Amino acid sequence: MSLSRRTVLLAALAAGVPMAACTSTATPELAELVLATGPDGAVFREVGAALAAALADQLPDTRVVARPSSASVENLRLLKEGGAQLGLSSLDSVADLPTLDGISAIGRLYDSFLHLVVPESSPIRAFADLAGRRVSFGPVESGTEFTAMRLFRLLGVKADDVRMAHSESARQLEAGTIEAFLALTGIPTPAISGLVGGFPIRLVPLADQAVALANAFQGPYVPVTIPATTYGDLGPCQTVSVPNLLLASTSLADDVVEVVTRTVFTESERIVAGHPEASRINVRTGIATGGVPLHPGAERWFRSVKR
Repeated sequence: MSLSRRTVLLAALAAGVPMAACTSTATPELAELVLATGPDGAVFREVGAALAAALADQLPDTRVVARPSSASVENLRLLKEGGAQLGLSSLDSVADLPTLDGISAIGRLYDSFLHLVVPESSPIRAFADLAGRRVSFGPVESGTEFTAMRLFRLLGVKADDVRMAHSESARQLEAGTIEAFLALTGIPTPAISGLVGGFPIRLVPLADQAVALANAFQGPYVPVTIPATTYGDLGPCQTVSVPNLLLASTSLADDVVEVVTRTVFTESERIVAGHPEASRINVRTGIATGGVPLHPGAERWFRSVKR
């Protein structure tokens, strides 16, 4: 979206004035709608499934499918190839695409936090200690893998990296077959919450790494702190966050995307139940899609919104 169009939308929302576009009340005709989500143990999987259920209620004549995936990078590929019409992705993965042809945004949802998880007794105290260690970078074609590889290359650290879903990473950490795992995901993330209380773990701070990413790649990275209440007694942890977008194929009909957009931003409490960070989904930040153009159906809905 150009700056001028985004400014117009922001001004309309701030003034509470609907623009010259009306929303459709008819139920769009679509046989199947596939939403690419994420891996086992990740917030993308849970939020995606909840969104699919909400969309099924809004589109009663459409078969809505929540398709499990490795997350961001695979979801972008599925959108490009036609394997899904909707998909969740972290902003850094989208911004790295050579072209956005065929991909548009429905809106910004919530932020993911990069977690570095180790056993409580681990000698790993800092990011540099990962050198030569067996570390899970998340699933192949995931946002975690993308961000982890970017960070390790940026800082020149070489680990014995492996690929597996967050839930499997948690199991392998407990079994001792890996020494650490990374997870770029919303909070709290199920794979990590499942370890708390059963297997002693720590979160390794990534404050310096957050600054390095933010300086090297302008836009998607923000230094943040995982709140103290997120994972029981683990306490706060400095790290980096990345916004997440809900994306749509540009070929998806405007009327369908309008329904999807309305559902996301009016039923957010249902969609994000149990995920405090995801509860930040709202109309005012929804159009902040980091340069990814809004789908015309999404833009039409945002323009119709009153305060």
